[in-house]
Amino acid sequence: MSQDITLGPDGRPRCSWVRQTEDFIPYHDDEWGWPIADDRHLFEKLCLESFQSGLSWRTVLSKRENFRSAFENFDMGAVVEFSAEDRTRLLNDAGIIRHAGKIDAVINNAARAQELVAEHGSLSAYVWSWEPAPEELGAPQSQTTCPSAIAMSKDMKQRGWKFVGPTTLFAFMQSMGLLNDHAEGCCMRGPVDAARARFQRPQ
Repeated sequence: MSQDITLGPDGRPRCSWVRQTEDFIPYHDDEWGWPIADDRHLFEKLCLESFQSGLSWRTVLSKRENFRSAFENFDMGAVVEFSAEDRTRLLNDAGIIRHAGKIDAVINNAARAQELVAEHGSLSAYVWSWEPAPEELGAPQSQTTCPSAIAMSKDMKQRGWKFVGPTTLFAFMQSMGLLNDHAEGCCMRGPVDAARARFQRPQ
């Protein structure tokens, strides 16, 4: 068996990173790599990936419900109205990652996301305009960024986004289905390929 594959408790082969904790299995099977076009979901993932920077996804995933509660379910319109009192509340919230720069980035990025919605019609249309071409991608899980993620990062930073480096955005693309990075032999690679084939890219 490939080192990129591990057998789950149900005997099904999955990407080896699920070995870290069985809590990863539902996330791996039901979320990671499935194409998403919902603006709220995309904004949430951009925010959570920014919180992951320098940390493990396991840490962020374990606190995801707390993050949702703290940030009004990542409703862009609500977050952009956060006050100084809200910022203080978040810095004192032990249920989330209390990093001032990352908290400020979410509030800032909510405004930047609204600007993209005004310009492109939806955050989804902007995000999917950066879908990597097949020739940018090597074997599954063999890279940590790609030319599209690098270009998207540069564009977002020019627009004033924070904590959107190329590695962060590539992880976002992996999780939101802009590419299928499930390992060869993983039980979810085929279903995700089929979902991406059916998926209607937003315009």
